[in-house]
Amino acid sequence: MAKTDWKAEAKELKKRLRKLKSAVTGTVSDVAGDLREDVAEVAGKIGAKLKSAKPVSPLAPKDGFPALPVIKGVEFSAAGAGIKYANRKDVMLIRLAPGTAMAGVFTRSSTRSACVRDCQDKLAVKAPVGVGAAIIVNSGNSNAFTGKVGDRAVAAVTSGVATALDLPAARVFSSSTGVIGEPLPHDKITAIVPDLIAGLREDGIEMAAQAMMTTDTFPKGAAATVQGEGGTIHIAGIAKGSGMIAPDMATMLVYIFTDAKISPTILQRMLSRNVDATFNSITVDSDTSTSDTLLLAATGQSDAAPVKGAVAKAFETALQGVMQDLALQVIRDGEGATKLVEIRVTGATSEEDAAKVAFSIANSPLVKTALAGEDPNWGRIVAAIGKSGAEADRDRLSIRFGDVLVAKNGWRNPDYVEEDGAACFRQEEILIRVDLGLGKAARTVWTCDLTSRYIEINADYRS
Repeated sequence: MAKTDWKAEAKELKKRLRKLKSAVTGTVSDVAGDLREDVAEVAGKIGAKLKSAKPVSPLAPKDGFPALPVIKGVEFSAAGAGIKYANRKDVMLIRLAPGTAMAGVFTRSSTRSACVRDCQDKLAVKAPVGVGAAIIVNSGNSNAFTGKVGDRAVAAVTSGVATALDLPAARVFSSSTGVIGEPLPHDKITAIVPDLIAGLREDGIEMAAQAMMTTDTFPKGAAATVQGEGGTIHIAGIAKGSGMIAPDMATMLVYIFTDAKISPTILQRMLSRNVDATFNSITVDSDTSTSDTLLLAATGQSDAAPVKGAVAKAFETALQGVMQDLALQVIRDGEGATKLVEIRVTGATSEEDAAKVAFSIANSPLVKTALAGEDPNWGRIVAAIGKSGAEADRDRLSIRFGDVLVAKNGWRNPDYVEEDGAACFRQEEILIRVDLGLGKAARTVWTCDLTSRYIEINADYRS
């Protein structure tokens, strides 16, 4: 081989070697890049799972969702429409038998949702005799502050259900809960109406309760029975609520059902009379929702005679009990809550002043963080009383944590021991008592503590 040929061949070999090295490097780089992408994807999925995980509130009922009685004339179903949540049921449908009486109370927010306005309009009109009804609810989107687009979405959903169930559109009520200001993808809801109808069943109430959950960590249900003349009257209710909870009726989504024979007028009176002592006496964060709705339906299919006299009183007491139970479950599921707190104010000159003091304490971030930290800082109670705007006299009021007298006569009780107050604050359920010493008016409200978990939930709510 000539010398020049050898050099040329060596040069060619070197060139081929460089190409080979470049190819190998590029392949390794590509593999490494693909691997990084795979790892990032898996990590993202794991992160999303962890982020979506909702540890059940420590205050949740220990026995889980209660066994609720079947209410004759009521059927439930739920299905997934993919409005916001993947792989879960986010729409529920309730079919009510012909002759069902309806009543309701709603948020008084001036920016209330299209669904709320529609329900209010429909309840204001006398229903045709012997006609059934339906309720359809979605989670993930509140359809609030969505203008005329929101109104059209409500009309599309309710008319779609009405056509499918052969009902007047005026007898189909809807609710939406979730993010504010985003158009409701109503076509996703109407597309699953056939599936919802096919899945209707009398014993599906727990499934319906789960479908309307947003930041809730557990579904909420309560029931009661009343002995009527000639038979038993049943009451069963479900609720959704965890954050954006403040009294201005209602404070969440609540649906209560009974088989009682009772007129819409009496039903509405009973509901309205019992709102203030139950749903209007709770607060998680002082923020009233745009979508709050409470609907009460009476199918009239109990064997008992129409509700009247002593039975009416017993029925109303039982109804209030169900409302109270559901209201307190909402507080037990307050976003990030670890304490259920009852604030009992007595000795006020008026009911208005008693409420001012009670809610001033219940909504105070300083009080609520002290509760979270199990710090019996009674000075924060004093400050909340003073800022409430209610009439108060420093030298006449007293403060108690449970049965522990903390302060009286304008000063700390000389027998008060800090450890006694701390022991009270370490309990899951705490009673704070304030007596203003000025009159006979009283008010009791319920709240929860304010923890870092509340911030985490609401900081990530839309993501």
